[in-house]
Amino acid sequence: MKVTSGISLCSLLTVLFVGLKLCDKIAWSWWWVLSPLWMPWAVVFVVMGLIGVALVAIKVIAHICGGK
Repeated sequence: MKVTSGISLCSLLTVLFVGLKLCDKIAWSWWWVLSPLWMPWAVVFVVMGLIGVALVAIKVIAHICGGK
């Protein structure tokens, strides 16, 4: 069994951005400073939403064309 340890890219970017923000090196909003924490989840939810819309559209088109 392979056990991995270490810091992920998202965690590394978060630590870097927070450090830069606290040292006044960047003037970003805290939303953007913490974006490496929430951005991957936002991408997942957007993709899931798009897949859901596509599935509904396929079902509606199939129903309109007389399919089941």
